[in-house]
Amino acid sequence: MRPSLPITRRGLFRGAASLATLAMAEGTASAAPRLGDDGLYTQDWYVESFLDLGEDLATATRSGRHFALQWSQRGCSYCRELHTVYFADPAIADPIRAAFDIVHLDLFGARQVTDFEGARLSEKAFGQKARIRATPTFQFFALEDGRAKEVARLPGLLPRGEFSAMFRYVAEGAYASGTFDAYLARAADKRG
Repeated sequence: MRPSLPITRRGLFRGAASLATLAMAEGTASAAPRLGDDGLYTQDWYVESFLDLGEDLATATRSGRHFALQWSQRGCSYCRELHTVYFADPAIADPIRAAFDIVHLDLFGARQVTDFEGARLSEKAFGQKARIRATPTFQFFALEDGRAKEVARLPGLLPRGEFSAMFRYVAEGAYASGTFDAYLARAADKRG
C-alpha cells in the first residue's frame, strides 16, 4: 500500500496551475469572472489600465484591436449575469476576447480617469459626462482623423444573440454604413 502524503498549499497551487495550463493548452479555458473588493464583477482578460483612455484606445488601435469601455455598478444583477452567464459561454466570450480591449469602469467610482480630451476626472464624473444611465453599458470607440469617436453604445444587457451581434457590428466596422438595427435586419434577411 502506498503511503498517503499530506496535502499542502504549495501542492494545491501546483495542481491548480497544472490544470489551468492544461486547459489553456487544449483551448478549453473559459472567461473567469472576478468579484473585486469594490463589489464589481470583471474579467481576467479585461485591460489593466492606468485609465488614460486616449492611450488605451491608441494601444488597441496599433494592435489591430477594437476598444470598448464597460460600465458597472455595485449590486447590478445584470452585470453579474453578464460576467457569470454570458462571458462564461465561450461562443460569446471567445470572439470578444480575441478582438477587443475592454476597460472596466465603475459608474459611481472615485478612480481618476483621463478622458479622450485629456481632462482628469473621477469615474463618476466621467460617467455623468458620457451620459451613462444603465449598467452594464458598453461604449465602443474608434480613432477617426486622429480623434476618439464613440461609434456604438450598448446600454443594458440585450439577449445573447443581439449582444454578440453588437460586438460583430463594431468589429466589422458596420457602424460606418448603417445603424445597429439595420445590421440586425440584414442578418435576419440572410438567415430567413
